Amino acid sequence: MGRPPVTTGVKAKIVAENRRARYEYFIDDVVEAGIALAGTEVKALRQGEGSIAESYAELKDGQMWLINANIPEFSHGNRNNHEPKRPRKLLMHARQISKFHGAVTRQGMTVIPLMIYFNDRGRAKVELALAKGKKLHDKRDTEKARDWKRDAARIMRERG
Repeated sequence: MGRPPVTTGVKAKIVAENRRARYEYFIDDVVEAGIALAGTEVKALRQGEGSIAESYAELKDGQMWLINANIPEFSHGNRNNHEPKRPRKLLMHARQISKFHGAVTRQGMTVIPLMIYFNDRGRAKVELALAKGKKLHDKRDTEKARDWKRDAARIMRERG
């Protein structure tokens, strides 16, 4: 009897989302990575607490680390509670790490987290993206296209 098929991309519960990322950056490549968390961090995330608004990922000693992600202390934790903004190790394949490292060094891109979620197996995952920062005129173009799309949908609804 073989292994059951792997279901990829099932996001059972989204905990934190970086909503400004698609506005601030051109998103190039998206990868799912695991996070090495302490027990109280998992409990705090399961309660829906956590923020990745100003966080990013960087390469140190051949490993990816999530920097500046805020997971507040667990309310019922004891003295062994975690530090809210500590760097957290990301669990990725070596090939993915080298691909991200090459893009960051050669092309001047940034690795940003898009969301933290629990998959269908209950594991905490981070969706990382290779991104390039937008200039002000690019942001205006994005906003203009979004407004036009909204207006076109409204006009189509009114005309039937």
